[in-house]
Amino acid sequence: MSIPVVLSWSGGKDCAIALDRLLSDDRYDVVSLLTTFTRGYDRVSMHGVRRELILEQAAAIGLPLSESWIEKGACNSDYEAAMSASLEQFKLKGVETIAFGDLYVEEIRAYRDQLVQRVGMKSLYPIWGEETTALAERFVTGGFNAVTCCVDTKQIPESFCGREFDSTFLETLPETADRCGENGEFHSFIYNSPQMSSPIEVSVGETQRDGQFVFSDLTLAAASIHYQQDAVT
Repeated sequence: MSIPVVLSWSGGKDCAIALDRLLSDDRYDVVSLLTTFTRGYDRVSMHGVRRELILEQAAAIGLPLSESWIEKGACNSDYEAAMSASLEQFKLKGVETIAFGDLYVEEIRAYRDQLVQRVGMKSLYPIWGEETTALAERFVTGGFNAVTCCVDTKQIPESFCGREFDSTFLETLPETADRCGENGEFHSFIYNSPQMSSPIEVSVGETQRDGQFVFSDLTLAAASIHYQQDAVT
C-alpha cells in the first residue's frame, strides 16, 4: 500500500520537481498540496505570488490545495503555529508524511524536521542531495517552464527578476549563484509542467521592491482560469 503524502507547495520549480519524483514513485500517493499565504496580501509568503495563480496550478495538476494562513509581519512562531495546525488536520485524516523540495541546506532541513516531528509526522525530501546544476538543466529540458518571481539583489542582479528560467538564464547567472537558487538567490513560478493538463497563461507585470528583494507581479490571464475558487478550502 502506498504512503499518503502532502507536498509543501510554493509554486516554484523545486517543489514541482519534487512532485514529479513523487508521482513517479509507486511508494507514495500525493493527496494534497499545502501552501502558506499571507493574509491581506493574498500571496505566497516569501515568493509574493498571487493566490489565484497557486489555485490555478493546483487545478491544472489535478490535486487539492490546502491553505495555511499567516498575518502580515508574522514571525517564525506564527508560521509554526499555522503550519502545525494544518499538519494536524492532515494527521487526523491519516496523512502522516509531508514532502519538501529542499536540496541541501542542512539548517532548513533541521528546522522543518523539528516542526514536523512536533506534530508526530514524518518529513520527506524527494530531491535532497541532487547536484543543482544538473537538476536545473533537467528542469529546462524536461517539459517544465517557469519564470522568476523574486530576486535577492544582494546575491544576483535585479534584472534576473521576471525572466524565463531557461538555458540563457542559467548561462548568464553569476557563477557565485546556485543554479537552483537554493540559497535564496531567486524564487520561481512554474506555468507549465508534465503534470499540468495545460500551460497557465501569465503576464509579467512591474517590478516591486521590498528592501533587498524585488518581486515581479505575475497575473493570470482570464482565459486561463480553470479553478472554482469557492470550492477550495
